[in-house]
Amino acid sequence: MLIEVPLDSKEGLNARIVAMESARFWGLITFEEGAVRNIEYFGNREDINDFVDYAIVAKQGEPIWPLMEESIFVLVAEEGMPLEEAMERFKFKELHEASY
Repeated sequence: MLIEVPLDSKEGLNARIVAMESARFWGLITFEEGAVRNIEYFGNREDINDFVDYAIVAKQGEPIWPLMEESIFVLVAEEGMPLEEAMERFKFKELHEASY
């Protein structure tokens, strides 16, 4: 499955999740068999052309309508959370659905 996440850097699992408007990069994560298999980086979310299953955002209140219009299921982590921790929480279904 594919998961997109707004990130502060290209530091792999050490990158931190940031607010959508603050994202320096968008990570497109290939998540298979309970593990991160690959991370691609994009300068803009609009550059991602693949069908994305999930998005993980930094906080409630993010502008998630464009994601929802693309039928992407949106989950909320915590701003500044390392990507590695967010993916562990995703794996164990510990992230909450975004509200709008």
